[in-house]
Amino acid sequence: MDWDKLRVFFAVANAGSLTRAGETLHLSQSAVSRQITALEESLDTILFHRHARGLILTEQGELLLDTTSSISKEIEAASARIRDSEDEVFGELRVTTTTAFGTLWLAPRLSRLYEIYPNLKIDLMLEERVLDLPMRQADVAIRMKEPSQADLVRRRLMAVTMRLFGSDDYLKRNGAPKNLKALSNHRIISQNFDTPQTTAGSDLIKQLFASEHESHLTVNNYFGVLQGVIHDLGIGVLPDYIEDDFPNIQRVLPEIKSSEVPVYLAYPEELRHSKRVTAFRDFVVEEVVAFRKSQKKM
Repeated sequence: MDWDKLRVFFAVANAGSLTRAGETLHLSQSAVSRQITALEESLDTILFHRHARGLILTEQGELLLDTTSSISKEIEAASARIRDSEDEVFGELRVTTTTAFGTLWLAPRLSRLYEIYPNLKIDLMLEERVLDLPMRQADVAIRMKEPSQADLVRRRLMAVTMRLFGSDDYLKRNGAPKNLKALSNHRIISQNFDTPQTTAGSDLIKQLFASEHESHLTVNNYFGVLQGVIHDLGIGVLPDYIEDDFPNIQRVLPEIKSSEVPVYLAYPEELRHSKRVTAFRDFVVEEVVAFRKSQKKM
């Protein structure tokens, strides 16, 4: 069977459209259509139902997609192993994590990784959606819960808690609340309830909003909450890992915190021997060790 035609089929099946698949493959729509037609003729079967809104796989198409997915994963893994030379770490590494952790903790530390491995190319994908690592939507994931997908190497990195923070200037002007009741006199900045977030963070926000507050500011991510705190808008609910990198803010009511949120690093079993993955994993673990040491001093 012609692998070029299978490659086109795989792209069309994933895109659900000849046009979008053509854009991915840098081929015209007509060229993609010809390849699919030729593949269907060679197999003497119909692989797609054609609809006005796109293409839907037939039962035979689903069977072929399962096979081509497995082949694609094997080729990706082989390519990764080939690109990892014996002495160098180079090439692209796709890392997925949450917007907050990637923006506020990981990205500020990456300069040290690039100092060690200047030829490494990191594609940092920040989103709350959990990408499928076995299907190679990403190479490495850092998530706020233990991954449930099979065939993953996983490592617990640390635990995070959500706490209350205010800027030095804000607290100087308005005073720090001494108890939860006094907090009602301050503007609370938090993620909104509809934003995807950990259960621990959501529970803490609900606890805080159980009493009346004069003013609220809700944002759909922690980066926005942090900006509100830094710019003296009120007291914000933020993950504790921000303390190292933002010295001009301080904890408020330190006894109030969420339950612990575990942070895991995971990658596909087939990348266990990838030098890029190993280099990134070891770097993150070293940074976590340094972070834990700094936390103990606080």
